[in-house]
Amino acid sequence: MNHAVTPDTTRTTLMVLIIGILIVGSLWTLLPFIGALVWATALVVATWPMLLWVERKAGGRRSIATMVMTLLVAVVFIVPFYFAVGALLDGSAHGVDIIRSYLKNGLGPPPAWLAGIPGVGERLTGKWSELAALSPDALAEAMRPYVRSVAAWIAAVTGGIGGLVVHILFTLILTGVLYAQGELAAAGVVAFARRLGGERGANVVVLAGQSVRSVALGVVVTALVQTALAGLGLWVSGVPHAGLLTAAIFVLCIAQLGPFPVLIPVLIWAFGHMSIGWAIALLVWSIPVGIMDNFLRPILISRGVDLPLLLIFGGVIGGLIGFGVIGLFIGPVILAVTYTLLQGWVRDNEMSVAPTPRA
Repeated sequence: MNHAVTPDTTRTTLMVLIIGILIVGSLWTLLPFIGALVWATALVVATWPMLLWVERKAGGRRSIATMVMTLLVAVVFIVPFYFAVGALLDGSAHGVDIIRSYLKNGLGPPPAWLAGIPGVGERLTGKWSELAALSPDALAEAMRPYVRSVAAWIAAVTGGIGGLVVHILFTLILTGVLYAQGELAAAGVVAFARRLGGERGANVVVLAGQSVRSVALGVVVTALVQTALAGLGLWVSGVPHAGLLTAAIFVLCIAQLGPFPVLIPVLIWAFGHMSIGWAIALLVWSIPVGIMDNFLRPILISRGVDLPLLLIFGGVIGGLIGFGVIGLFIGPVILAVTYTLLQGWVRDNEMSVAPTPRA
């Protein structure tokens, strides 16, 4: 039997090879913009109903609605993120001075409950006692190597303030373009999906948009509200370096860890170094702020699709490692879209193979 390669096979192979090279080359060219494009797309999809509302109020003028919404996105989403990362970078550069300001009266004796921790309690108590024996200056200097390591890690993840500014600039530009040409972009995506998978492919695009809205509303908005209220409590009560602590709370809230990893040490410090009235007031304020995500997040996520908390957490951590600080937003969006698409694909397959009930 003759298995010679026909001219049609050769032509098809070359066409596939050329298309593959073009796709890889295009992705490589757009690589610096992919992070900003994903972030801008998530913001635009999540706030698109608001854009249409502003457009109606502006007499149907899309240009005015685009300017208003781009400014709103910058003020509500991007500017707080910029200041949070900037505060972390500034705090990492002056970490020793910050530690010295908190420990100006020394570390103090270890708490009684520390020794009761199984396995490591005695070791932690001994280490705490060694540090408590040092003067405040000596203690701050002992922490210098750890502060330097943390500062280097933060600088590497964020890309520095210059890299962050470039990302933000790209995101704002792409956000404005998507607001202005959103219908055209959406029609192109739907047409491409329909060409690949028919009506099922078009429905998949709708599900992907709902998952993006769930992440943007349920994760980002909840984190912004919690961070704003927690930062307000720290600032009003007079806790030192409230801006740096607020930035750390914002990152933890995005990572679905909540504000308590920062608020609990702050409350312990407050009861030892502040007046009892302010410490109690901060405690009373911190409890509802710390648990409000358990009520606010489900309400906001219900506007899109229900997403597992573990998926959001994995997206935040993986996105941070893979994309840098922008990955705090990009990672959950990518995993949420992938999860939604796979879930819809499996559900459609189960429906297609389900046995027909007997009459």
